[in-house]
Amino acid sequence: MFDGITRRVVSIWFPRLASDRFLRQHPLSGPFALTINHSNANRLYCLNIEAMRQGLHQDMAHSDARAFCPDLQTKTADIYQDHQFLLTLRHWATRYCPWVGLEGRDGLILDISGSSHLFGGEESMLADMRAGLMRAGLSVQFGVADTRGAAWALAHYGEGLASPGNMLSHLQNLPATALRLDGKTTTALARLGLRTIGDLAATPRAPLTRRFGPRILLRLDQALGRQREEITPLADPPHYRVRITLPDPIGLIHDVMAGTERLLTQLCAKLKAHERGARVFVLTLRRVDQDQQEVELRLARPLSDPLRILPLFEKGLAEIDAGFGIDQLHLESTQTEALPTQQITHVETKTDDQLDDLITRIGTRIGLENIQRFQPADSHIPERSFIVAPAAYTTAASGWVSKNPRPLCLFPPEPIAGIGSHPPERFRWRRISLTIGRATGPERITPEWWLEDDNWLSGLRDYWQVETTQGRRLWLFYTPQKPGWFVQGEFA
Repeated sequence: MFDGITRRVVSIWFPRLASDRFLRQHPLSGPFALTINHSNANRLYCLNIEAMRQGLHQDMAHSDARAFCPDLQTKTADIYQDHQFLLTLRHWATRYCPWVGLEGRDGLILDISGSSHLFGGEESMLADMRAGLMRAGLSVQFGVADTRGAAWALAHYGEGLASPGNMLSHLQNLPATALRLDGKTTTALARLGLRTIGDLAATPRAPLTRRFGPRILLRLDQALGRQREEITPLADPPHYRVRITLPDPIGLIHDVMAGTERLLTQLCAKLKAHERGARVFVLTLRRVDQDQQEVELRLARPLSDPLRILPLFEKGLAEIDAGFGIDQLHLESTQTEALPTQQITHVETKTDDQLDDLITRIGTRIGLENIQRFQPADSHIPERSFIVAPAAYTTAASGWVSKNPRPLCLFPPEPIAGIGSHPPERFRWRRISLTIGRATGPERITPEWWLEDDNWLSGLRDYWQVETTQGRRLWLFYTPQKPGWFVQGEFA
């Protein structure tokens, strides 16, 4: 009892959370299971009801499961997405009470003390929860009791609603593992004939403590209400938004920039406090006629410095129509990234702040995705030794390591006339007659046999760097398996 209200706890268990989440997005029929690599073996992680009816179970080896059930369909589990989905369910559960916490990786715990009457009682509340979760395609089991431990036990081993009062009468026939004990402990208890919670409650406490330590009795007391167990709700993630309402409407760009600066100072202070940097800002301006206009600012790098961010708003704000005036400004960061505080030293470090700001300014006109840079790739094939990626979402490569020099200009192979494995003394390329003054090579490059590439059907290549007497420095290669000479690049 606290504040005159009997404490009531709801435990929600999702026995097939991971597979239900996957099947909601990718409906399948028949036996299905998610797998996970554990102890150098691929094992079943979460199964649907059809797979369980085939006799399969969690932690079963994938190869054994396929032998028992040849029709089994499997996918690799995504633990992170499962956790994010559980957080979404936690947010949904806050409609019933504010005190909602996570219970392991597949459950929720709710303290509904004083809130069940808002839904017509506990049975009506549970019915509403079940209906909503079943519509979402989720398997669910509930347990309601005076304590967290009792609610968990009922949800996992005897789904039901325990009336307030003596918890032992509702739990005594449940197995000892319902007290959230590990398998090794429950096995040792079973050898002593202590298989149920009632058996443990009837056993003298001193011998149990001497043999197993205090944990068993602690779990028993928590389930029966003799030891209080708190429910810690998860805090909602911080929202990075600020707003200002003006006493008089404004319309001049100078005034709007001044209001934006004030909002930026507040918002960036909150970002710094959480060691976050903003990637996207949305500034909403409400006019006196209730119409709204938005200015979106996408940054090339996460920032929390208002002095650097404010000038980047100028172009967007210059294009707004203030109408009869703006009376409210709302600034929100819709996308943030980690931006840890950096140690300041006496050593001057080189930064790319000016380049990042330039990318942001150009990106507001043509889009950040259209500003690209070359990045090194892990391949010895010239055509695959680099990739093109958006500059705003990558960092400049520091030092392109190459054992042999590569041409600045690379193009598809262009055939030239030549005989033998040594570069021809004279050849014609792009209607230009060229004479080789010096040749360096060969550098043999073999194709990546595990990838299909029509350009490498001729097999391995012997590359040569040649300097012509006309001043052209070219990259030639010879194909021994299908004799022929080609030009593929030109050095600066």
